[in-house]
Amino acid sequence: MNNLELEQLLNQTLNSNQISDYAPNGLQVEGKTAIKKIITGVTASQALIDYAVEQQADALLVHHGYFWKSENPCIRGMKGKRIKTLLVNDINLYGYHLLLDVHPELGNNAQLAKLLGIENLQPLENTPTSIPVWGELNKPITAEEFAARIEQVLQRKPLICTENGPHFIRKIGICTGGGQGYIDLAAAQGCDAFITGEVSEQTIHSAREQGIHFFAAGHHATERYGIKALGEWLAKEYGFDVEFKDIDNPA
Repeated sequence: MNNLELEQLLNQTLNSNQISDYAPNGLQVEGKTAIKKIITGVTASQALIDYAVEQQADALLVHHGYFWKSENPCIRGMKGKRIKTLLVNDINLYGYHLLLDVHPELGNNAQLAKLLGIENLQPLENTPTSIPVWGELNKPITAEEFAARIEQVLQRKPLICTENGPHFIRKIGICTGGGQGYIDLAAAQGCDAFITGEVSEQTIHSAREQGIHFFAAGHHATERYGIKALGEWLAKEYGFDVEFKDIDNPA
């Protein structure tokens, strides 16, 4: 498969026209035509690019790519080095952001929910393309038990606020990455708990005052699984040589 055909396949699979985003989705940096070896990862950092070079990859497929709406468009410094490394080594860069968050099977929310035993996902916003979702555990558990489950699955201790929430948790709102702003919506929709990647100062007050358990499990940690699942799907369905590389990030 060539690089443009792969882009078309990914766009169709992730329904690239369904949602507006903060960065272009698809082929962001064009490299060699033929695609066989693909490295997947959360962010197109220099470390991940260098690993792709070491592995002689034809393409890099990430959740956090380049050319965000608010970033400086000049290609210099850190950004220049990253893009130069891709171009010199003829490596294609594909980035899929919100599209990969919301996909009902391969998306970050869906994959995290699956790992944590959260089922029957529904949109938290009143739209079929809702970024946050909610689902239910098949058996209610305490906040302490859910925190332990998160730590076991993600291999990191979450930041928690469980002071005023209900004794048992069943209905849980989810938004991987920087989704802490959706906690008020989760509370309004009757969720017992809300899990995301990041926390802001006001998030804790919202959790306390609205009686909802809050768990911040890391932006990187909560968004590893969508891009990993997408790569595994490409390998299974189309025979690509795909490797997921986790560049450690405590954020």
